[in-house]
Amino acid sequence: MSKIIIGRYIPGDSLVYKMDPRGKLLITILFIWAIFLANNPITYAIITFFCFLAIIATGLKARVFWNGIKPLIGLIFFTSLLQLFFMTGGHVFWHWWIFSISSYGVENAIYIFIRFTLIILISTVMTVTTMPLEIADAMEWLLKPLKIFKVPVDEIALVISIALRFVPTLFDETLKIMNAQRSRGADFNDGGLIKRAKAIAPILVPLFIHSLETAIDLSTAMESRGYRGSAGRTKYRVLNWSKYDLISLAYFILLVGLLLIFRTH
Repeated sequence: MSKIIIGRYIPGDSLVYKMDPRGKLLITILFIWAIFLANNPITYAIITFFCFLAIIATGLKARVFWNGIKPLIGLIFFTSLLQLFFMTGGHVFWHWWIFSISSYGVENAIYIFIRFTLIILISTVMTVTTMPLEIADAMEWLLKPLKIFKVPVDEIALVISIALRFVPTLFDETLKIMNAQRSRGADFNDGGLIKRAKAIAPILVPLFIHSLETAIDLSTAMESRGYRGSAGRTKYRVLNWSKYDLISLAYFILLVGLLLIFRTH
C-alpha cells in the first residue's frame, strides 16, 4: 500500500518536468489514443519504444514505474486471459467446452496486455512529474470550452484538485489503520478470498470516518478563508508554453507518422 504512487509527485529536473502541465496532459491523452492505432507487431514495437523513451526522459528509476503497474497487474492478466480463452479465430490450438486457445486469441491477449501496460506507464509519467494542482489546472484549461454550455468547469477543477491532493493521504491512512489492526492480531493475508474480504471490513469504518472528518475540516478551512466559488478568482500559478512542449509535440507527430506508415490497413 505504501508503494502505490497514484497521485504522488516525485520532484525532479528532467525535460519532462520542464514541460507545461497542459502539454503533458494533452500529449498523454493523445498518446493513449495513438496506442489504439497499433494493430501489428511492428506498430506495437514502435509505440512501446516511444513509451520507454518518455520514461527515460523523466530521469526516474524503473522501480517507480513498476510500482505504478504492480497494483493493477492482476487486472491486466485477467483481461488478457479473457481474450486468450474466449476469442476465436485462426488456428485452434486447444478446445474444451466454451474455452479455446486460438492463434487469434493469443495475438489479442498479447496486444491487450501491451495496451494496458503502456496506458499505465504513460499515465504514470504524467502523474509523477506533475504536481496534483498543476494537473487540476491543466484539466480546467482542457474543459474550458464546456463553459459555453454552462458547465461549472471551475468547480469540477476544484473537485479534481482536492481528489488528487488527498489520494496519497488516503493510502497513507489506510496503511496506518492496517498496521494498527495487525498490532491487535489481525491477519489480512491468511485464508481464502472470502476470509480476506471479511478481514478488510474493519478497515473501512475507521477509514470512512477519517475521510468524513478530513472533508469537514477542509470545508471549514475554506469557509474561514472566505472561499465563495471560483468565479472571478485569479491564478497564483501562471502556466506558460515553452520549447519543451514543442519538442514533445514533434515527438508525438513522429510517433503517429510511423504508426500510420507501418499500420496494417
